Amino acid sequence: MKKLAVTMKLEMSIPDDWELVKTSTGVDVIKLPNNQFLDLTFEPLFAADPEDTWTSTDDDTFLNDVLDLVESEEVTYEIRQDN
Repeated sequence: MKKLAVTMKLEMSIPDDWELVKTSTGVDVIKLPNNQFLDLTFEPLFAADPEDTWTSTDDDTFLNDVLDLVESEEVTYEIRQDN
């Protein structure tokens, strides 16, 4: 079996009232207004043709099989103030 390493980096301009909070398992998520939370960790997307529209799958069994292949996951969030 081969290993696949995925590194994610995303920078966004966000409203001042968004903040980072940790879940009970120590994972960073973004707290939005009105007690909503955002996790930007990617979801596997699929397409029948690489030039076609990519979507999530309705096949939960296949999706779970793919996610079971993940041995570790690390996503780091940092909010920086614009200068």
